[in-house]
Amino acid sequence: MIDIRFVRENPEAVRESQRRRGNDVSTVDTLLVADDARRSALQTFESARASQKEISRSIGKASAEERPSILAKAKELSEQVKELEAKASEAEAAYDEANRAIQNIIIDGVPAGGEDDYVVLRHVGEARDWASEGLEPKDHLDVAEALGALDMGRGTKVSGSRFYYLKGVGARLELALLTMAADQAEANGFTLMVTPTLVNPDIMAGTGFLGAHSDEIYYLPADDQYLVGTSEVALAGYHKDEIIDLSEGPRRYAGWSSCYRREAGSYGKDTRGIIRVHQFNKVEMFSYCRPEDSVEEHQRLLAWEEEMLHKVELPYRVINTAAGDLGSSAAQKFDCEAWLPTQNRYMEVTSTSNCTTYQARRLNIRERFEGENRNVATLNGTLATTRWLVALLENHQQADGSLYIPEALRPYLGGRDHFDPIA
Repeated sequence: MIDIRFVRENPEAVRESQRRRGNDVSTVDTLLVADDARRSALQTFESARASQKEISRSIGKASAEERPSILAKAKELSEQVKELEAKASEAEAAYDEANRAIQNIIIDGVPAGGEDDYVVLRHVGEARDWASEGLEPKDHLDVAEALGALDMGRGTKVSGSRFYYLKGVGARLELALLTMAADQAEANGFTLMVTPTLVNPDIMAGTGFLGAHSDEIYYLPADDQYLVGTSEVALAGYHKDEIIDLSEGPRRYAGWSSCYRREAGSYGKDTRGIIRVHQFNKVEMFSYCRPEDSVEEHQRLLAWEEEMLHKVELPYRVINTAAGDLGSSAAQKFDCEAWLPTQNRYMEVTSTSNCTTYQARRLNIRERFEGENRNVATLNGTLATTRWLVALLENHQQADGSLYIPEALRPYLGGRDHFDPIA
């Protein structure tokens, strides 16, 4: 949800945000009308209730002659108050629906447009010159199978398409990567968490994931619960309905979890290997901070993501995602995309979003600030995930079929500097 006071005072800014996202601008006017109706209905109800209380207090002081008429009036007011309360509740529900129809207000500097309208902020690192090495790069699946690291066939046999087994060096490589991410997070003040992967509807809705892309989420109707596509969901719900202390700076958590996505709408895209799969593992950063500190905190999360990419020695670029490609809760999102040599393109490996107060408002997460309670800001960012293996396998393959291990990863793999293909 968005701050209604901001909408009242800055309706054109909210319209422009909707416009840049490619959304219906009229939703802003719908919200303002619903807000007026809600306030009017509530005022009428509270006025009638005050009159009811006043006349109820007068009954005991009334004479015998006055009492019947006062009781009749009290009964009439009681019925009227019930009707007005019902109307106020209906107006509140209509307002809530209108507010939820508006996605988070984007931050200045977010480009307008859709998926292809991002802005490249920088390129980091150089892609290998495969021609000078006399080498034609193999795709990640071929490299992984030669190393005995991945079994797609049996994954499909057991669970269906887009499932897989990581095995041997593949399993060890993923654990090494995620453990390095966890260590980096703890070194920078994050509390490491192993989070639930099943959450209740109020938590999933509160984070903004039950909107336009709800078909991406696995739902278990027998339990009325959802499988998470990121530990962001569980971490956002961790402080639901709480007042937290941010006087000493942001509260930062790093969630290690399995994640599940239906990949609805991605049929025919990246069907080979493990680029788009239904289950994967991830270490996710999550921060609660003061709203005025959120832009600076966003840059910190991005820097920590880039630090991880430097450690695994991958060439990448950073993009500022266009408004129409943002999730409903994000006010701004930066993606880091690693180079994928066999497809001659960049592939997203991290994203970090500033959700400002949007999620906290829905989940009722506040801080005590200057004598008042106010909503905090929430931010998230990927620190490592299974998909990184795709970029590692392709960029670090060697002519003899072995895999080069980046120096920073070696302590997590018993000091090994390479993996050999299986005989």
